[in-house]
Amino acid sequence: MTAAAFHQAIGTLQSNGYFIDSSFKQGSGNTSPHFISKGFHVNFGLFGRGSCRSRGGSFIVAQAPASQPTVVYDPVSSPSHNITTECRKKANEAALILIRHGESLWNEKNLFTGCVDVPLTKKGVQEAIEAGKRISNIPVDLIYTSALIRAQMTAMLAMMQHRRKKVPIITHNENEQAKSWSQIFSEETKKRCIPVITAWQLNERMYGELQGLNKQETADRYGKDQVHEWRRSYDIPPPNGESLEMCADRAVSYFKEQIEPQLLFGKNVMIAAHGNSLRSIIMYLDKLTSQEVISLELSTGIPMLYIFKEGKFIRRGSPPAPTEAGVYAYTKRLALYRQKLDEMFQ
Repeated sequence: MTAAAFHQAIGTLQSNGYFIDSSFKQGSGNTSPHFISKGFHVNFGLFGRGSCRSRGGSFIVAQAPASQPTVVYDPVSSPSHNITTECRKKANEAALILIRHGESLWNEKNLFTGCVDVPLTKKGVQEAIEAGKRISNIPVDLIYTSALIRAQMTAMLAMMQHRRKKVPIITHNENEQAKSWSQIFSEETKKRCIPVITAWQLNERMYGELQGLNKQETADRYGKDQVHEWRRSYDIPPPNGESLEMCADRAVSYFKEQIEPQLLFGKNVMIAAHGNSLRSIIMYLDKLTSQEVISLELSTGIPMLYIFKEGKFIRRGSPPAPTEAGVYAYTKRLALYRQKLDEMFQ
């Protein structure tokens, strides 16, 4: 973490009402500042992940090499943790939900979309809503989406179906003014929100000169085999576009640097993204080869559940419809979470 990024993180905390313990001194190797707020204490090393104790909240600093850190403050403990008194460096279990966005207007028209920012169709909206119903009993503490509207719409619509009824709020960290203007000053309101982090690294693969072209017409023009090679090979990009390998480089790097540390802390994470960025992440999670991943197909609007436990990702497939309880018995923790929801909303 560079000194500038470090001091920016300190400034952000100070602007939100935290102050530095007088014992803090910045050294060259193992700086450990202390920030204190109501019943809140956090201690983290400059080159390590954070640890925290709290009576009413949790704070995470996830270091990302060659980039600024993701700093997430959650004013309420995860619903699956009740009110915890200790935030451990490595949680026993966390849920990871992956959702490919619902059908977009260019999916409907059979056009190459790539990084063109196209919204959902009515069918895509309904797919996002149905996806939300499937995960309505699974805890979600933090949401990541791409920078594209179809993924963001899917995330928002899905979370509106969750039984906790928390409001997904997009975080704006583009600059200091954006941070300042988007602050929430009610602690009670913060308790009813879930942070949504957008990242271009989770964008769809950039299809270059194919973007906006009709897929069938492109096949007729260049030949079916050539278009298949552009679309389904691992390391051959379309003209002036990205290969799946190039897409994987950015998507998996972001996942490992920014999202995986949140899972290590026990945060339950949902990612709403795209066919190729999610295929790339699944390649990492399932340890697929480059040949195996090119045959992987993801349906729009169908969530996929993973359990992160003891440093390993366990694939649980797609959660069933809300009337089916099978998925929630995959782990004791998820079963207890659903039971708690049933008791709260009877």
